[in-house]
Amino acid sequence: MNLLKRFIYVFTFNLTLFFILMIGIQNSNYKNKVNFIFNESIELPNSFILGLSFIFGSVSGSILCSSYSDRNK
Repeated sequence: MNLLKRFIYVFTFNLTLFFILMIGIQNSNYKNKVNFIFNESIELPNSFILGLSFIFGSVSGSILCSSYSDRNK
C-alpha cells in the first residue's frame, strides 16, 4: 500500500507541474525543434522542452528510487 501512495503522490505532483508549465508557456516566443535520430519535431517553445525534460526526469527518478528501495527491504 505504501508503494501505491508513493506513485499517486508522484503522479499528482508531476501532473501539477505539467499544468503550471502549460500556463507558463503561453507567451513564449523562443522556439526550437527537437532532433531525433531519424526525424525532428515541430517547433516547440524552449520552456516546454526544458520543463517536459524536468518532469520526465522526476517521474523516472521517482520510479527508479521507489523500486530500488523496495528491493533492499
